[in-house]
Amino acid sequence: MFIETETTPNPASLKFLPGQPVMSKGTREFATPESAEASPLAQAIFDTGEVLNVFFGSDFVTVTAAPGVNWTDLKPQVLAILLDHFVSQAPLFAPGTAGGIAVPPEEDGMLVEERDEDADIIAQINELLETRVRPAVAGDGGDIQYRGYRDGVVHLQMQGACSGCPSSTATLKHGIEGLLKHYVPEVVEVRAA
Repeated sequence: MFIETETTPNPASLKFLPGQPVMSKGTREFATPESAEASPLAQAIFDTGEVLNVFFGSDFVTVTAAPGVNWTDLKPQVLAILLDHFVSQAPLFAPGTAGGIAVPPEEDGMLVEERDEDADIIAQINELLETRVRPAVAGDGGDIQYRGYRDGVVHLQMQGACSGCPSSTATLKHGIEGLLKHYVPEVVEVRAA
């Protein structure tokens, strides 16, 4: 088995492509070692002691290194962990822990209370996010989650490599905001959640 790696716009993150599906549906982000207990793979990566974030996409795993960590030292460790996991065909989640996981997690919910009269606008926003934005963001080792719309403002949350990326503000403001404003005239601003 050969695992490819790709750099991301976030210099602290590296995208690992095992050449097979990682998540069959949705995405999952682990921002703390405690949250990683739900996944033996994420926990093993955190156990290196040099990781801040692990993100599972459809066919990739993005790992964000802690400040000051050199990828020259960390990359072989992560590759070995991923190789062991995928060759052994171990489960991605610990039994009984993955049920009920929502993306975004239910406790995060929406940032604003949406109105029924905005349903058509919200449907257009979600369609554009799903078909145009999420595939592009996934290419950079991350994901974007819709967190609400009200009074012309769309709230989005960046995940994976995108969450700590120096260019994430530019991506939101110039890329995503411009796209949404073009296709959905009611959108006046995009804000990071």
